[in-house]
Amino acid sequence: VSEARCGQRSAAGHLERPKPLPLPDAADKIKMALNSGSPPGVGPYYENHGYQPESLYPPQPATAPRAYPVYPAPYYPPAVPQYTPRVLTHTSTPAIHTQPKSPLGTGCTAKTKKALCITVVLGTILAGAAVAAVLLWKFMEDKCSVSGIECGSSGTCISPSQWCDGVLHCPSGEDENRCVRLYGPNFILQVYSSQRKSWHPVCQDNWSDSYGRAACQDMGYRNSFYSSQGIADDSGATSFMKLNISAGHMDLYKKLYHSDVCSSKTVVSLRCIECGVSAKGSRQSRIVGGTSASLGDWPWQVSLHVQGTHVCGGSIISPEWIVTAAHCVEEPLNNPRYWTAFAGILRQSFMFYGHGHRVGKVISHPNYDSKTKNNDIALMKLQTPLTFNDRVKPVCLPNPGMMLEPEQSCWISGWGATYEKGKTSDELNAVMVPLIEPWRCNSKYVYNNLVTPAMICAGFLRGGVDSCQGDSGGPLVTLKSRVWWLIGDTSWGSGCAKANRPGVYGNVTVFTDWIYRQMRANS
Repeated sequence: VSEARCGQRSAAGHLERPKPLPLPDAADKIKMALNSGSPPGVGPYYENHGYQPESLYPPQPATAPRAYPVYPAPYYPPAVPQYTPRVLTHTSTPAIHTQPKSPLGTGCTAKTKKALCITVVLGTILAGAAVAAVLLWKFMEDKCSVSGIECGSSGTCISPSQWCDGVLHCPSGEDENRCVRLYGPNFILQVYSSQRKSWHPVCQDNWSDSYGRAACQDMGYRNSFYSSQGIADDSGATSFMKLNISAGHMDLYKKLYHSDVCSSKTVVSLRCIECGVSAKGSRQSRIVGGTSASLGDWPWQVSLHVQGTHVCGGSIISPEWIVTAAHCVEEPLNNPRYWTAFAGILRQSFMFYGHGHRVGKVISHPNYDSKTKNNDIALMKLQTPLTFNDRVKPVCLPNPGMMLEPEQSCWISGWGATYEKGKTSDELNAVMVPLIEPWRCNSKYVYNNLVTPAMICAGFLRGGVDSCQGDSGGPLVTLKSRVWWLIGDTSWGSGCAKANRPGVYGNVTVFTDWIYRQMRANS
């Protein structure tokens, strides 16, 4: 693992299939991002000098550490140069001074031409006004496509982060009306009550699959529904949301009301997608110093390519959506047209002949910090949905309320280097790594308070087993209740498999709500 674990270079002589890019300056930037050979210039914590830096540009001299109020550790961030946007100015072209002309031009001075010229000018003005009106109407129509969600009652837009946060931002409260989530390892459906400002399970009484489909759609699973059934509530709830079947053909959420009694004594367990199913056996395999994976072991694993070269890993969470790391898609790689995702293929050499899926949208976490790697998570939406089979399946997003053991056994997988300073692996490899408690990972002998609550550590403090460069963005998964859950995405570390330098991963458990918001807003 370099500063980050992303393989932002082409492996020497390995899968070199550059494709021409439309813009020469963009192509130069991409080439620099993939082939940069300069070592990271700073820092005791990002010290894998054998690898290329995560920075897309040659490093500049180290600067003083930036203050980090919550974790004030001695920290020297990797230098990321800031460039002033290129803006055309009036001095870009020579000024040409001419005598002012009449508004209608010199040809309009004669009486015979004056009427014709006036007609032409007025026609031009009217045409321009019509074009402006069309553009304004188009802007008004799509005004919420960028800024978030439209309040149906007023037409105003609110940010996706204000959706289901317990505060009424829309005049009629639409932003708090369709707030659903899945809770715990048993996928218990919960609905947020803006009146009581709390989440409540939905009683199974009078429930049907049609309501389940509506709830799944509101979570961002477009046209996706797997199962809905009643199970015993293990959340200890004393109040439920219950269906009022006499309410007629109303909206699902308008039919729900608070009740302290649930006659069936069961609550709705809802699964919008069949996720977390793997063909993996019990054999041990490893990334650094281990063996390769088999087809169907990690069916959610994807390889993300730029110009025919593996750059990062990712995890399938739906037919259209992939989770990866934000540092993988830093500028200029935040442009979706540069990316292609390969699923269901174990060898990089086979991806030359395989069918890749083009990426249509890249969404990086708005609070991602390229220096500290805090909030290192991003989403990719594919242009065309994946077809699920034995080799291609989604992993489950972790639900709130899931309890993990302090040293929970997890697995990482990817095509990263199999030893420090090695090249990208041709085969998909995997390894079992236990979680490491935050206080251990933040001790002065390990990462000295560099690990934030949005990160999670996993590995062995003795070293020997780890993710490595090229594994970035790939999955950290765990098996619980016979389901595989996406706990983290490979983010950063110091070297590969070194003692007291375990892998650090984006803590997906704190990003589940953000992921669902993006899926809803971009469905």
